[in-house]
Amino acid sequence: QVQLEESGGRFVQTGESLTLSCAASGRTSDTYAMGWFRQAPGKEREFVAHIRWRDGTTDYSNSVAGRFRISRDRIKRSIDLQMNGLQPEDSAVYYCTLCTRWGVWGMSPDDFDYWGQGTQVTVSS
Repeated sequence: QVQLEESGGRFVQTGESLTLSCAASGRTSDTYAMGWFRQAPGKEREFVAHIRWRDGTTDYSNSVAGRFRISRDRIKRSIDLQMNGLQPEDSAVYYCTLCTRWGVWGMSPDDFDYWGQGTQVTVSS
């Protein structure tokens, strides 16, 4: 059993920066990857970024590449999402997720095993 808790979401203005954090607890020793998805009202849950725990390899969605950066703290068992140049279309509930299946490196929600409850990010112009 793994528990994930996101924090840091808030209301911001267009162009501002914000960093989200996610702390994992429980049976986390077999973590293969952690990542972030987001979901806006009426839309599917969308891949944002993920990071492989062993070597720090990252992938980003085209919509956030160059603006967002994912990082990990292997001791704290946490990840951050540094978001720069926020736009209204970035408004969503951001979910932290964790994959325990070694070798699985995908960008579908089905590729991940545990989820946090989400943290709301609202960007207004």
